Amino acid sequence: MDEILVNQTLNQIGSQAKRAAAKLSQLDTVTKNRLLNQFAAELVTRTPTILAANQKDLRAAVDMPAKFTDRLKLTEQRIKDMAAGLRQVATLPDPIGNLDRGWTNEAGLLIEQKRVPLGVIAMIFEARPNVTVDASALTFKSGNAVILRGGKEALNSNLALANTLRYVLKQAGLDENIIQILHDTSHQTADDLMHLNRYVDVLIPRGGAGLIQAVLKNATVPVIETGAGNCHIYVDQFAEEKMAVDIVVNAKVQRPSVCNAAEKLLIHQAAAAKLLPPIAKALEAHGVELRGDQRSRAIVSSIKPAQDTDWSTEYNDLIMAVKIVDDEQAAIEHINHYSTGHSEVIITDNYQNSQTFLNQIDSACVYVNASTRFTDGFQFGFGAEIGISTQKLHARGPMGLKELTTTKYVVRGNGQIRK
Repeated sequence: MDEILVNQTLNQIGSQAKRAAAKLSQLDTVTKNRLLNQFAAELVTRTPTILAANQKDLRAAVDMPAKFTDRLKLTEQRIKDMAAGLRQVATLPDPIGNLDRGWTNEAGLLIEQKRVPLGVIAMIFEARPNVTVDASALTFKSGNAVILRGGKEALNSNLALANTLRYVLKQAGLDENIIQILHDTSHQTADDLMHLNRYVDVLIPRGGAGLIQAVLKNATVPVIETGAGNCHIYVDQFAEEKMAVDIVVNAKVQRPSVCNAAEKLLIHQAAAAKLLPPIAKALEAHGVELRGDQRSRAIVSSIKPAQDTDWSTEYNDLIMAVKIVDDEQAAIEHINHYSTGHSEVIITDNYQNSQTFLNQIDSACVYVNASTRFTDGFQFGFGAEIGISTQKLHARGPMGLKELTTTKYVVRGNGQIRK
């Protein structure tokens, strides 16, 4: 195991990140893209080593629930997918140096607003090794140094991935502290990282609601809230049956442990008798446990009674709550009340209803006739994502390169003084 950061204080790590960020901010786009492709190649080359490290973590997590180990597990294909994400980030436009706007004021000053890196980004995340690579790719391309603090359950996997990327940086003659991962995964270290205001410009948590709320409550550094996904699908009275079945099943079943999986199903009362039975049958064939209100249980007897807490719960599991609603407005009110602001769907062939839903739902991503599973940086064309922001400042939805930058004003004059 690489001895990186094992015996260093957090202040030393922060200082190293600050120095590395200053150098990285001046790196040209061609060099960054070349190194991103080298990251990808080295990941593929080291696949056996990375999988061996991941197996150590999986063996230690044998008593963990399936939804936990699904996020933790790496496969040859998942490593290839990470490499593909790195290569895609290399093809994306570099936001650094771009001008948002420019003008000349009355005093003759040329004022330009340009994109610059945030500086040092810290991340606290749970047992999701892919975050190590995704975050490193996006922070590197956007000119930011990154400090990663993963969960103890994924320590071996995260170190293997981070050491791979650091090796490429070192071989290229760059400061390997552009990417740093904490060996100490204690709660105290996480808490200290939340208060590292001298060095950290922004902190991004990735994980369950408990982790995110703990960071929001305790951090003194700026935080971008991400991830919690109590996502809804509303099946309108004008929905087509096959489309409704396909979308609901995909959104719930394809990967139930992630934040963009659908957790709630609302159906218009006029369509419930026709559409709920085939949807329920398809979901139950995939092992989904359904919990519903009285009206849904009167239509499908296998649905279990829902409790009040079900409407606000993010299951991350093969569980879905079902509710029959009187009309579209009732669906919109229910969603806006219980949603975490992540992703919501309407399935309908009625244009006006789709527009009403799009305009009135207050979430980061709102869909017509598509699965919630598309709320993903890779699917949006960002190459990867550093998180899905459910807040409104400073970013919202899947966060790619531009969301990891800020602006500064560059002002050019020829001797002006203010009178």
